[in-house]
Amino acid sequence: MRRLITLALVAATAVLSVAGAQVHAESPSRQRAGELRIQGRWFLDEHDRRVLLHGVNNVDKTAPYVQPGDGFTVTAEDARLLAGHGFNTVRLGVSFDGLMPNRGEVDEGYLDRIAHVVDVLGAEGIHVLLDNHQDGLSEIWGGNGFPEWALESRPFPGEPNPGFPLYYLMPSMNRAWDEVWNNSNGVLDHLGDALAALAERVSDKPAVLGVELLNEPWPGTAFPTCFPAGCPAFDREYQAVHERLTERIRGVAPELPVFWEPNVTWNQLMPTHMADPPWTPPITDERVAFSFHDYCLASQAATYLGLPEELVGACPAQHELTWSHADDFVARTNVPAMVTEFGDGDPRVLANTLERADERFVGWHYWHYTSVVGSAEERGDPFGGELGKQLVRTYPRATAGTPESMDFDPETGRFEYTYQPEPATAPTEIYVSDRHYPNGYEVSVRGGRVVSEPGSSTLLVESTGSDPVTVDLRAE
Repeated sequence: MRRLITLALVAATAVLSVAGAQVHAESPSRQRAGELRIQGRWFLDEHDRRVLLHGVNNVDKTAPYVQPGDGFTVTAEDARLLAGHGFNTVRLGVSFDGLMPNRGEVDEGYLDRIAHVVDVLGAEGIHVLLDNHQDGLSEIWGGNGFPEWALESRPFPGEPNPGFPLYYLMPSMNRAWDEVWNNSNGVLDHLGDALAALAERVSDKPAVLGVELLNEPWPGTAFPTCFPAGCPAFDREYQAVHERLTERIRGVAPELPVFWEPNVTWNQLMPTHMADPPWTPPITDERVAFSFHDYCLASQAATYLGLPEELVGACPAQHELTWSHADDFVARTNVPAMVTEFGDGDPRVLANTLERADERFVGWHYWHYTSVVGSAEERGDPFGGELGKQLVRTYPRATAGTPESMDFDPETGRFEYTYQPEPATAPTEIYVSDRHYPNGYEVSVRGGRVVSEPGSSTLLVESTGSDPVTVDLRAE
């Protein structure tokens, strides 16, 4: 049995210090996920605490979709593993093709499987973002997402298909994307019906973080206008589509958060002009959040196109540009932002995203997590090595106040956090990484006190006044 940490109050300096041995797993984090709501640029829980979300993607792109136990879709065992590492959100992929395999016919069995996975994750305190996912638009072009019946365009005779990601340049696929934006054949009407059916099915589930309308959408034949400074004319049309789909969801789920994502030229360094007057109107729905991705072109080119890996040295400059675009969007809209995709085999590239997210108190979903059970050869814990050292982090999951600064060192486990306390009905909750403190941790708190059990993997902190609370946690 693990040795409990000892507790010492140092009254002379008004600092609470805790030291001890290995972190144990019992913690309030394993409570069922409660409903989150949007207030300004924050997610708030039922205790009026500002919530930070760390998690992973689980996106099944091939039929039959979302089959727990198939070696891909998350199961109860995966939920326990993720929660044990402090993750409190999963971006679960859903597919228009799966929601409505035939024109106008919603697959109720698919909705039941999605709802089941939400319940399994929610039981472990994990919030679920339902991501309407597409890559390459449809199986017609070797991609996924839109059902074949929804589109009239087909590849031209003899048209070469270079595969992901270059297939977005295919003239036939660009024509098909134009069909989407023009609502040809009622494709957006059907998509709205499918998303409304999804939203209605899960609207009573507190674990549902929200619905993301469309993953990485391509502008179609308008794409050349997006370079070199974004495409306000296209984004005007694009935002109108988001407003239309959001309104459709509102008809069945008035309070459900809806996530808007910029068109995918964002990943090629372009800003978004959504909610950017006078080009596009402001966001009026108070339950909209911003979903964006943070990939490094140089690193992705090395992965998918075989270019030299040394190019990753250019990644920090690109990350700075991406985050400046995100800062601009949040500043003009005052909505919550989340990095719903990032990921790279190089820990240095991961760190570029994670450090910038910490600086801004922005949550994230790592790409990608696949079930550790149900395959022909069951996999072990994927969060070992350098990957786990970066992703499994000490962080404030719920803050009884407004965050001011946060810093985590994945090499040493040193965590420093300052927040301004505000009224809430539960204390600040900090997940203590199970990867960084093999011999225990010690913690000092100024302006507050620790109220959790010694050795808990969740550190609970209460303020003792109106001054800022500072938490300093380090490996013993």
